Amino acid sequence: MATGGGRAFGWQVFPPMPTCRVYGTVAYQDGHLLVLGGCGRAGLPLDTAETLDMASHTWLALAPLPTARAGAAAVVLGKQVLVVGGVDEGQSPVAAVEAFLADEGRWERRATLPQAAMGVATVERDGMVYALGGMGPDTTPQAQVRVYEPRRDCWLSLPSMPTPCYGASTFLNGNKIYVLGAPIPLAGGRQGKLPVTAFEAFDLEARTWTRHPSLPSRRAFAGCVMAEGSVFSLGGLQQPGPHNFYSRPHFVNTVEMFDLEHGSWTKLPRSLRMRDKRADFVVGSLGDHIVAIGGLGNQPCPLGSVEGFSLARRRWEALPPMPTARCSCSSLQAGPRLFAIGGVAQGPSQAVEALCLRDGV
Repeated sequence: MATGGGRAFGWQVFPPMPTCRVYGTVAYQDGHLLVLGGCGRAGLPLDTAETLDMASHTWLALAPLPTARAGAAAVVLGKQVLVVGGVDEGQSPVAAVEAFLADEGRWERRATLPQAAMGVATVERDGMVYALGGMGPDTTPQAQVRVYEPRRDCWLSLPSMPTPCYGASTFLNGNKIYVLGAPIPLAGGRQGKLPVTAFEAFDLEARTWTRHPSLPSRRAFAGCVMAEGSVFSLGGLQQPGPHNFYSRPHFVNTVEMFDLEHGSWTKLPRSLRMRDKRADFVVGSLGDHIVAIGGLGNQPCPLGSVEGFSLARRRWEALPPMPTARCSCSSLQAGPRLFAIGGVAQGPSQAVEALCLRDGV
């Protein structure tokens, strides 16, 4: 167990999922962890749905998804879990939107997306679901922004993003949705073949977009998180510029920080870079630490190392390693737990583990 600042971190290991998977869709609702779809050992999207009861630590099979899919977005709306977009068994983007009714244990179809899309980013605010970007059947990144109204079961169009992208990271802060083109697995916040460096904000009241300064460096599979009024972009696979034909992508431990108040990026010095070079990892914020978990590095197998950046002490610290080293995990934060779910170890994984923050230990 690693301690610092009166806090302690440790891992909680849960029973493995009945179905191993990567790119599963996860949600947390009323003390239950839901894992929906994803890709299994055969590499094809699943319709399998399972839930872990956090009180009894037991897994239950749910009714299968009406549409097998991987890499979908999920939003919890009260007693419902809305599943949006993704990739189907034919490797084509999905337009289907389906809701799991937890109290009834069944699925219902909802109004489809105006355009089929994978890598859609979703944000919920005041019971409304905002869907941003994605990639269509023609593999072209989308700029569309839509809002779903549950009472009317319909999607409405909003002003498009200035920069089309898919697999972007989104953060809700006040009445603004920030969209960062830092890539994630499966789709990756990319425009064409290069990662998007655009950083833009949508004002939900004015319904207007603002362009902010772009990310200083172009990286794929970086980790992005918001903490204490700043957005952090960590690590990733550094991409050569569009005119640099001789440089190869390489893993980095870069840390770049955008101050929301001052509206500018800072590239932190070498002394404040991550301890390990990594990409395709789990990232989150626990207490006053930004946490980076697992991923891929220069080693031949996935990383098991974990590190945390103390915002108070301004330094990276080693944290307890993952019980199961993995990359490409689905992740979810629920209270003092940051879950790493499934992903890839030697193949698709069944592991469900959570890094926990405990006060006063």
